Amino acid sequence: MPLPPTTIINQEICNGCGLCVKVCPDKTLSMLDGKAVVTGDKSFYCDHCAAICPTQAITVGALDKEALEFSTLENRNAWLKYGNYDTAGLVQLMRSRRSSRMFMDRPVPREILEDLIKIGISAPSGTNSQLWTFTIVADRAGVMKIGDATASFFRKLNKLAEKWAARLISKVFMKDVLGEYYREYYESVKVGLKEFDETGVDRLFHGAPALIIIGMQPGASCPCEDALLASQNILLAAHSMGYGTCLVGFLVEAMKNDPKIKKLVGIPKEETVYAAIAIGRTKEIYKRLANRKKVTPRYFAG
Repeated sequence: MPLPPTTIINQEICNGCGLCVKVCPDKTLSMLDGKAVVTGDKSFYCDHCAAICPTQAITVGALDKEALEFSTLENRNAWLKYGNYDTAGLVQLMRSRRSSRMFMDRPVPREILEDLIKIGISAPSGTNSQLWTFTIVADRAGVMKIGDATASFFRKLNKLAEKWAARLISKVFMKDVLGEYYREYYESVKVGLKEFDETGVDRLFHGAPALIIIGMQPGASCPCEDALLASQNILLAAHSMGYGTCLVGFLVEAMKNDPKIKKLVGIPKEETVYAAIAIGRTKEIYKRLANRKKVTPRYFAG
């Protein structure tokens, strides 16, 4: 959502090149008497203008320079030119990332978790809204409290799904949501809950010692996409830092339908949760890259 400009241009060192005006997506800037000036009444806070300025004459006051300062890895603040990276290495990282389900009982340092969130917010967001929220669950005890609450939700849902009349009502009035759940998930959830109750085996978080829950505040133009783009950044970065990850869709679904779980974690009711990432050191050591189903692209030419 466009906001009032907080852009400041030092007229003494502005060289009048006009690059900032050309890259501004919201027409916040203009050229006047050979210098760049703020003339618009709204801004995306995208920082394109400051990033492209050759004389460092521009700052965007609303942005925090330290928001992307890392404590567990080297801060490299030089912009990479297009094509100036090891694409094969990037693809190898993407293909090496797996969903981990064999976590070690070793805590994840808070500095790592906080740096992963900073890496997450380097992702793009619709209209640069940056309205994502991140909730860190930094210990196994907290993870298990959420697990207990999630298990309670699915016990109730399974009991409801067992009722033929409830499934019929769902089919008539709710696009068969309950019936689809019954056919696709009921049995596996039932088995998982029984195993959890009888042996304590954690089929939800797979023993992960930490969670990162990603939500969005109201007002984002592409809330789901924004959250998942940030999630992908975190997944890839975690692998490169030596940690396994797993997206936990059952927790997202439980939080969507049971406000008590969000309240337990301290997530405001107006926020919507779109992703939950289990994270920790993992026992899995793979021998090769995984393959994918073949995809055939569709072309259109005008």
